[in-house]
Amino acid sequence: MSHTPHVLIVDDEPAGRETIAALLVAEDYDLAFAGSGAEALEHAAAFTPDVILLDVMMPGLDGFEVCRRLRADPRLAEVPIIMVTALDDHDSRLQGIESGADDFVSKPFDRAELRARVRTITRLNRYRRLLAERAKFKWAVDHSSDGYLIVDERDGVVYANAQARLYLGLPEDENSPIESAFLDLARARYRCEPESAWAAWAESFDEQQPHYLVRPESPTAQAFWLHVDALELPSGAGRIVRLRDVTLHIMLRRNTWEFHSLVSHKLRTSLSGVLTGLELIEQDLPGTLDAGMTELFEMTLQSARHLRSEVNDIFEYLTVPQLAQPGAGVPVSQLRPIVARLSTRLKLQDVTMTVPEDLNDVQVLLSQPAIELVLGELLENARKFHPRQEPAVDIRVSRSSATLVIVRISDDGLTLSPEQLARAWVPYYQGEKYFTGQVLGMGLGLPMVAVLVWSAGGKCGIANREDGPGVIVEVGLPVAENSFLARPPHDVTLTT
Repeated sequence: MSHTPHVLIVDDEPAGRETIAALLVAEDYDLAFAGSGAEALEHAAAFTPDVILLDVMMPGLDGFEVCRRLRADPRLAEVPIIMVTALDDHDSRLQGIESGADDFVSKPFDRAELRARVRTITRLNRYRRLLAERAKFKWAVDHSSDGYLIVDERDGVVYANAQARLYLGLPEDENSPIESAFLDLARARYRCEPESAWAAWAESFDEQQPHYLVRPESPTAQAFWLHVDALELPSGAGRIVRLRDVTLHIMLRRNTWEFHSLVSHKLRTSLSGVLTGLELIEQDLPGTLDAGMTELFEMTLQSARHLRSEVNDIFEYLTVPQLAQPGAGVPVSQLRPIVARLSTRLKLQDVTMTVPEDLNDVQVLLSQPAIELVLGELLENARKFHPRQEPAVDIRVSRSSATLVIVRISDDGLTLSPEQLARAWVPYYQGEKYFTGQVLGMGLGLPMVAVLVWSAGGKCGIANREDGPGVIVEVGLPVAENSFLARPPHDVTLTT
């Protein structure tokens, strides 16, 4: 929002105030008035004017005393003051200088002179304030552990503090020119995740979606994560961008996984005992209980199974980063038997899978447990959110680049709202309006997939189908270097 200069006119004579107002009314000023020195001090303290036009001769507090009091107040000491004096009043001018006045105008007023002096003073005051604010900003960000950048409307980097230069691999000298745009610099060193959030970076910053810069794990280093925030500057002047290292947060969570694993084992063991007992009872149940007790038993058994599913969801999410092990991998040809086993376990009757023959020997750089978890979560989601839990699922594997294999899973279940699509990768988000618990699941499936895939250097995306109800989830799995074979593609279709 642009700043309209605030001009305070101080004169005990209404005619004097009206005369100055008439001379300035054509200018773009926010005019305010005070009829006494005391009123002028109160208004200045409340609104901090950009300039004060102060008459010398006033009863009570005259202009000199008002000027001295303003200069004694640390909050108002820098406010420009133009004193209004008589044309030949040399002594008043000298006293005004001693009181702290910045400039003088004489009565009767010269229209052009008054406008020029007010215009010059307000412009200089605006520059002074901008310089002061910039100095404060620079001091704050230079002492911050976060990276800060100012980018212009074309995404060019106007300013980058030392931490931002470190994150983006820029020269340490802040006077060194930065030729590349921010997004180009980010993509040169990181993966921008989720890709759907970054796709709109050039037009706007959607603060409802998380923006991450991820440096994938390597044999010698763990994954490095930066969380990106941006503040749009007024009038399309660019953005302030903050880069926050959230790797420590992730590592602190990892330090609790051993504990979670222990708790998981104890909970699962106890639940397994409860379910085994209930299922054994169920085998001998027919004819032994009346209808009411039978219904109560079935509700208890269903609740126990539901609790086991929820507990499994939680602990699988907590342990998911351990599964993304760089160097461990499986060939694409193993995806087909994995999908077949998962489809059988989930009782999915209509699953088709298409794999180009030339991708069979390509090594996907995730461990087999990780692959099974990714595909299992996506297939379970397709079943869970289908109106009859009987989805028709189509899986297509394709080549994206020299570093990624795309697994595209589409179903014919629910169509998601824009909010659900935007927040699909946010942990514990459920696509249910009131979070009553009626929608099965804890909202962990897709975020679990994203953490796995992003940490390994892959990518994720989700969209509604255009040809009918249902969604399409695409997962880009990283592959070993030079893993692709130079053979023409030939599709092989598997139906499970």
